[in-house]
Amino acid sequence: MGRRKGLDITGVLLLDKPVDLSSNHALQRARRAMDAKKAGHTGTLDPFATGLLVCCFGKATKICGPMLNVDKKYIATLQLGSETDSGDLTGAVVQEAAGFTGITAEQLNKVLPDFLGEIQQIPPMYSALKRDGRPLYEYARQGIELEREPRTITIYEINVLRVQPEMVELEVFCSKGTYIRTLAQDIGRALGCFAHLIALRRTAVGPFTIDDAIDLASLQSMESPVDTLRALDELPDGLVPLKLLQKEIL
Repeated sequence: MGRRKGLDITGVLLLDKPVDLSSNHALQRARRAMDAKKAGHTGTLDPFATGLLVCCFGKATKICGPMLNVDKKYIATLQLGSETDSGDLTGAVVQEAAGFTGITAEQLNKVLPDFLGEIQQIPPMYSALKRDGRPLYEYARQGIELEREPRTITIYEINVLRVQPEMVELEVFCSKGTYIRTLAQDIGRALGCFAHLIALRRTAVGPFTIDDAIDLASLQSMESPVDTLRALDELPDGLVPLKLLQKEIL
C-alpha cells in the first residue's frame, strides 16, 4: 500500500512558532496537523526565536517568494556586557566588557538614532547565506570566518520597551534582509559594552500580526485545524504581488 500524500488544501496559516524549534519543523508539524499535501513558509526564524511564521498550503505556496520581500517587526531582548560568536544566547562568548556595571536610558537613546533609516549591515557568519554552495554557518562551525559584503537595509523604527542596567528590550520595525542579531551586536558596540540577543519574537510580517496567530499546541489539539486557514481571497489588501497571484491561482 502506498504512503498517503495528504490533502490538497489551499490557504494561509498564521502560526506562533514556539522556542527551540526550527521554522521547518514547526511548518511540518502544522502540515501534519492539517494533513496537507504541500506547504511552505515566508521567512525563517532561528530556533531560539518565537513568533509569527506565515505558513502557506497548497496553491498558496506561490505567495512565499513575494512575501520574503515584506517588512517585519520584532521584539528583541539584548543582554549587555558580552558578545557571542553567533550574536545570540546559543553561541560562545567571544568578547566581554571589563568592569561593566550597566547603562542608562540616556546612553541608549543617544546611540539608537544612528541605526535608523538606510544603514549598512554585514551579515553574520552564522547565517544561511551561501558561499561556494555552502551556507556560511557551516564555515562558522569550523572556525572559519569569511569576508562578507555589507548590505543596505532599512530600520524604520526602534522603540525602547524596557531598560535595565544590563538588559534592554527593543521593538524593531525593519526591511527585508535585516539581521536582528547583527543589529544587537552593533548597538552593543556603539554603547561600548557589547551585546547579544537572549530573546527574539517576530510580531509582524507585512500586513500579518502575531495577534491573529495560533500557537502550535492549540493547532494540534483542534478537531478541525483547517478552519484556521485564510482563503486567498481573504488576504489583506495592499499586497499587489498577492493580488496578482490570486488572479493566477484562484
